[in-house]
Amino acid sequence: MNVAVLSGGVGGARFLRGVLGVVGPGNVSIIGNVADDIEVLGLRVSPDLDSILYTLTGLADEERGWGRAGETWQALATVTQLGGESWFQLGDRDIGLHLVRTELLRRGVPLSEATEQIAHALGLEAQLLPATDDPLRTFVETPEGTFPFQTWFVARRHRDPVDAVHYAGSPDATPAPGVPEALAAADVILIAPSNPYVSIAPILAVAGIRSALEGRTVPCVAVSPLIGGRAVKGPADRMLLRLAGGTSPAHVASCYPGVIDALVIDEADTPAEAPPGVRLVVTRTLMSDAAAARRLAAAALEAAGAPA
Repeated sequence: MNVAVLSGGVGGARFLRGVLGVVGPGNVSIIGNVADDIEVLGLRVSPDLDSILYTLTGLADEERGWGRAGETWQALATVTQLGGESWFQLGDRDIGLHLVRTELLRRGVPLSEATEQIAHALGLEAQLLPATDDPLRTFVETPEGTFPFQTWFVARRHRDPVDAVHYAGSPDATPAPGVPEALAAADVILIAPSNPYVSIAPILAVAGIRSALEGRTVPCVAVSPLIGGRAVKGPADRMLLRLAGGTSPAHVASCYPGVIDALVIDEADTPAEAPPGVRLVVTRTLMSDAAAARRLAAAALEAAGAPA
């Protein structure tokens, strides 16, 4: 069974770990968000791809919830001492990856090829694909102005309410090599429990990806990122409340019109009735450990009618 998964960073990576535990890495293709990529001190950083890489290769810092385990911060301390840009924290080990990626990109290697090379070196067995090799960046509109995603999310600690989100470059973006093939070969398509607006919507903003999902002949199942109408971490609940009008399963499903057949939700979110055209599957969605992530992945696959 081939499985394609659309995913953002930390929460998506934990779900992916569960998927690989159920299906096996050789049968999984991951289509990762790249619209929150950023250049820091001349280095190209791909936070969502890197979170997936670190988590699935056992390198992630589980206690901090992001970045690499066993990290040190000497380079950042020097940057701060010299008055350099230090609001986006890069650890010493993390910088090594960004140095290699940046050098590859400067030599003309596309992001998809650079990602494949790095993933292979780190021992990732699943296929990790950036949604696109083309420039694609998320901007959020707030009462305080319009900000690049990382400025709003990290520097401003996502404190500003969001009035709108747009994806610069999306009209010209095409799927990265391997993405159309992964979607065409998939027996099941899953959407990880990532923020619908800033993790999944940028992937769907690539027209070739959205059209592939809209024209699919296989089930597509999304997993809600909310529990009891609240995000486990991050601003997804606040964004849904402001942009979609609420945090019910129907509001989550409204982010994926024409794209999903079923939505996996937590027991705490069971509504009076299902959203129109979308089947609800109720389970426990908190990924408190690796076993819980596997159970959630199995529930998502079962929702698609696939054996798990």
